[in-house]
Amino acid sequence: MFELSFMRYAFVASTFIAVVSGVIGVFVVARRISFLTHTLSEIGFAGASFAVFAGWQALNGMLLFTILSSVMVGQMSIKESRREAVISAVSALFIGLGILFLSLSNQTASSATSILFGSVVGISKQEVWQLVMLSLLVLVVVFCMYRFLKFDSFDPVGARVNGVNGTVVSVIFLILVALSVSVAAQIVGSLLIFILLTLPAAAAKYYATGTAKMIGLSILFALLGTWLGLYLGYITNWPISFFIAVIEVVIYISALYYHHQTSA
Repeated sequence: MFELSFMRYAFVASTFIAVVSGVIGVFVVARRISFLTHTLSEIGFAGASFAVFAGWQALNGMLLFTILSSVMVGQMSIKESRREAVISAVSALFIGLGILFLSLSNQTASSATSILFGSVVGISKQEVWQLVMLSLLVLVVVFCMYRFLKFDSFDPVGARVNGVNGTVVSVIFLILVALSVSVAAQIVGSLLIFILLTLPAAAAKYYATGTAKMIGLSILFALLGTWLGLYLGYITNWPISFFIAVIEVVIYISALYYHHQTSA
């Protein structure tokens, strides 16, 4: 399997994607913004569609649209009372734009399929390097702001009392989520991106209490899903995103069962 260059590229890309998703996912779950990852996936679809229309790489379009929209959401939805309406409006706008760009482009339906469901086995060496650099950027920023991000995510009231600027932390974190969505979409596509950014972390919280332990388990679960999904996709020729989705759901259900048994 590793004799094939595209499979080597796929495993390298999936490893970095899983690590980033595992780290960011813990804070996504802690901040209770899982719904936002789904919204950003729809925005990423619009960005990738624009990239197809403009002749760019799909990842570049995703980055442009998700980063701009995350800043918009971060600035507009400071008050929780209006957050849902703001995100719905932004989501509706970008879905419409995605459909428009696809209809205006000269590409075939396969382009839309790749955007929606991912196409990691077709990833090039240049795209792998781009993913690696973006992943490292996200991890470095998280490391630099780890203390503030952890404080603001798990104890927002205490963070405000101690002078942590929640707005700045939220905007920076939303940009990191946008980068993570754009990166991880290469594996599972824009439709299923929330799987890697929510389920591994949601499962990890039932096995561990400390943030570091949760991050470690979340990364492990994400790696298990992507690596096993790639292997099963290779031997069956079925969609990789299908296997990743099933594996992560099984891990999450197992975590729920474990939690039920230990708390009974």
